[in-house]
Amino acid sequence: MFKGAIVAIVTPFKNGKVDEGKLRELIEFQIANGTDGIVPCGTTGESPTLSHEEHDRVIEITVDAVRKRVPVIAGTGSNSTSEALRLTKHAHEVGADGALMVCPYYNRPTQEGLYQHYKFIAENVSIPIIVYNIPGRTGVNLLPETLARLAKIPNIVGTKEASGSLKQMHDVISLCGPDFAVLSGDDFFTYPLLCLGGHGIISVVSNVAPADMADLVDAFAAGDLKKAKDLHFKMVPLIDSLFIETNPVPVKAALAMMGKIEYEVRLPLEKMAEGNYEKLKKVMMTYGLIK
Repeated sequence: MFKGAIVAIVTPFKNGKVDEGKLRELIEFQIANGTDGIVPCGTTGESPTLSHEEHDRVIEITVDAVRKRVPVIAGTGSNSTSEALRLTKHAHEVGADGALMVCPYYNRPTQEGLYQHYKFIAENVSIPIIVYNIPGRTGVNLLPETLARLAKIPNIVGTKEASGSLKQMHDVISLCGPDFAVLSGDDFFTYPLLCLGGHGIISVVSNVAPADMADLVDAFAAGDLKKAKDLHFKMVPLIDSLFIETNPVPVKAALAMMGKIEYEVRLPLEKMAEGNYEKLKKVMMTYGLIK
């Protein structure tokens, strides 16, 4: 089962191209600070603007750099089932440990269409699959009852749940059973979801504060609820600031402030408004991540 504090890692760019060296450095930073898994080519990795060649290469770099020290869960979702199948097959072939597959976006399939989409891919690639439900970006909500049907397929092993509804998270846990990995897709819900019986987080904030998020999940698992709760409250201002504009723009700005990457995003994303940048910088300084 995939569990713990898993980072949805950014894709660093330099002069418009993927910065392979910085990506490898970010991966080492994550592993050194206790991160339990790496997700390349998710939304935070700017997958919508990566070419297919870049998408494949980022996954290959990540698998090579990680060297099986933690699981690599490659983002391979698409609103085209055939395209998602190709991406997932490639991730499997190059050694990824799992695939994170967002619900098909824009074309807004029915619940039956969502079921058949995931079923088709799972039957054609044996890699473990995590279903990613984020209605705010896709325009469709994968309902708990549909997910419960999918959970019966052997290699559909979990979900990244970003509906923003604790009730929906509760229903997923209730319907899918304890062996189905329920991971938060929103950093704020990490602690509440763990309290409901969830298994961890696919995190944005882990890009800049990996040790704190890993410690939160580890403390909860060890029964130290006070420490876990204290870390939750410590991180909330940082979480809020990293979502003051569209992800991953603020987290890339934060990593650049820390000297870890160039501050570069791809259109249609744009750098932060000056006022929001200064607000983020102040939170980063208060948190102790920069001076």
